[in-house]
Formats: sequence, structure tokens, C-alpha cells
Amino acid sequence: VALAFGADAVYAGIPEFSLRVRINDFDLEKIALATKYCHERNKKIYITVNIFAHNKHLDRLPAYIKKLREIKIDALIVADPGIISVIKENWPSAEIHLSTQANCTNWQAAKFWYDSGVTRIVLGREVTLDEIKEMRERVPKLELEYFIHGAMCMAYSGRCFLSKMYMNRSANLGDCIQPCRWEHSVTNLAKEEHFIKAKGHDEVLELVEEEHGSYILNSKDLCLIKHLRDLVEAGVVSFKIEGRAKSAYYQAMVSGVYAQVLNNLDNIKQAEIDFLYSELETKLVHRGFTEGFLLGEEAEQNLDNSHAACDWEYCGQALLMKDKAVLIKVHNSLKVGDTLEIVRPMYDILKMKMGKIIDPDTGEELNEAHGGQERAVLLEVPEDVPEFSVLRRKIK
Repeated sequence: VALAFGADAVYAGIPEFSLRVRINDFDLEKIALATKYCHERNKKIYITVNIFAHNKHLDRLPAYIKKLREIKIDALIVADPGIISVIKENWPSAEIHLSTQANCTNWQAAKFWYDSGVTRIVLGREVTLDEIKEMRERVPKLELEYFIHGAMCMAYSGRCFLSKMYMNRSANLGDCIQPCRWEHSVTNLAKEEHFIKAKGHDEVLELVEEEHGSYILNSKDLCLIKHLRDLVEAGVVSFKIEGRAKSAYYQAMVSGVYAQVLNNLDNIKQAEIDFLYSELETKLVHRGFTEGFLLGEEAEQNLDNSHAACDWEYCGQALLMKDKAVLIKVHNSLKVGDTLEIVRPMYDILKMKMGKIIDPDTGEELNEAHGGQERAVLLEVPEDVPEFSVLRRKIK
């Protein structure tokens, strides 16, 4: 879906060596299939090997790197210098990208990594626009990549211990359970002291206030669609969207919107960018938007709720056209009379009212269909709807 909606590359990794253990069924066989799929479409795939490794990981790592070399993935995203050494021993010609987890935030560090054989750096989210410009000037041959959309961590580039402390599941080994997003209550246990307790858990944390204030944990999501031209002019060559454990609808929506801007950067009008920003803001579940640290400000926190309310719901994905109907895999629910928007690749929107819902096996007309039934249905549509298109329905 990400590729169909305009992404030039995707990134993935297996649970053992990447920073996503949960909701991740990638293995070497699936990486091989994904690589073949990408390369057949002249797209790229990068594999994350970005945990902070312990000795036990190093024993199994060489065999994994050799398999990735056989598969011919396009680059490895790495945070740990020890892992970089293992890669160089087992795949000397491998292209290595430095993970944002390595916290590269200055030009001397960027030069160090470039001199060490890294060809691209995924900059820390804490880096400002002016700092990006200086890095480009100081290390001109180094490729710079920057996150432009997605979740922000409350810790410094993800180096957090809350998950390890609460549940003995380390964020730095890819198993973060995001306790920063949990509902907490504040308790006064002693004079001038405040403590926070997560709902459903026994651990109590002291809430400390210092000269800059208290650090509340639910960061808004990063959204830099209005600053893509600034980033291009600063020297960024790769724009990264954080999309782990997200739905096909999220992939379509965010990839399509950003591709619209980046592919038309010389001609796009501000009004069009503002419209696309409003699409992200009103038709996607998120925690509110922030521009992060790019302009030298602090990342904003959402203190009101866990997520902003959304008036639209992801309800289906197109599989194929049959005459004047499209076969839809149902997610959530579809009902006759619903206000629908079908988002086609490259963010081309078809607006319609839900007419007939047809059972493809029996031809029976249905009043509604539900995702829990694991079924596909036919919808009559006025225009072609390509594979991977996604459907959303207005719920308010």
C-alpha cells in the first residue's frame, strides 16, 4: 500500500534485531518476498538492525547478515557500532544507514559516522533546520534523512526505560509497551511531593518539577508537511514516515498526502498544502500535531486525551474491479447510505454515497457488512477503483 501510494522505499525488520518486537511477523522468508516485490517495482527496501545489542545477539547476527546479503536488500539501518563491525566483516559492500536511535545531532558526529562507512544518517528528531543546513555544508557527501510524520517518543530519540521498569520489556530491544501513553493518576503522598501511578499497575513514580517544568509524557505526533521545501533546501534527501503497526489506511493516507507534495514541490500552491494538512488532521486518528524540534521549539504534548477525535473510519480496502463494481475487503463496517470516500493511489479521492452491497458468491443484496466476518463484498462504483485503494466512511 505504501508503495502504491507513492513511497519510494519501505523499511522493516525481524523482531530479534529491530526495534519492533510486538505486532511484527516478518521473518527472512517474508523479507525475501518483500524485497522481490519492491525490486520488481523499482522500489527499495531497507532492513532495520537497530537494537542496542548485547553479547547474546552477536552470536546469531553474522548468519542473519549473510542471509540479507543473499536476499539483496538495499541497505541496513543500524544504531550500534558493534553491529556495524559485524556487518563489515560479513558483508563488506553493504550500504549502511545510521538509525535515528543513534542520536546523531551534530556535524562532528555526522562526519565520524561518514568516515566509519555510513552513507546516510537518519537524523535525531531533536535536530533543527539550521543544524541540518550546517551538517550538509560540513559533510556534503553524506546523505541526510529526516522523520517528517509519525509518533514522537517522550524520551530522547526513543532511549526510554519506562517499559523496562514497568514490565521488564525493553524499548531498546524493540519491545516497548508505551507506558508513557497509559492513563495515570496524581497522588500527594507527602508535603511538596507528587507521585504518579499508572491505572492497573502497582508501580509509583515521583513527579519532579525543575526549573523548566515537569515532563508530561504524551507527545503530539510529528507533522512536517508544511516544511518539506525547507527540508529539501536544507539538504535532506530522504523523508521518513514512522508507520510501524499502522493500518493499510494509515499507510495509504500518509504516503499519498506526502507524495502529492514532494512530487509537485516546484508547482504546488500553499492552498493545496493546507488542504492536504487538513486531510491528515481531520481524517486520520492521531494525538494532535506538532512540528517537533525542527524550528527550535520544544515538541508539544497532548495533555487532554490520548488521541484526537476523528469523524471518519477506515472501512475497507479494494482488491479488484469486476465490471462496474469493486471487490472490497471489509474493515469495521459498511452500510447502505453511508457517506464514503474512496482514496485511490496518489491520494485521488472519489466521493460517493453507499449504494448496493452485493455478496459476490450469491449475488444477494446486503444492507450492511462487517469486518469481523472476514468477508469481501462488491460495491457498485461510478469510476475505476484500483487495487490497494482504501475506503473511509463518515461516522459523525
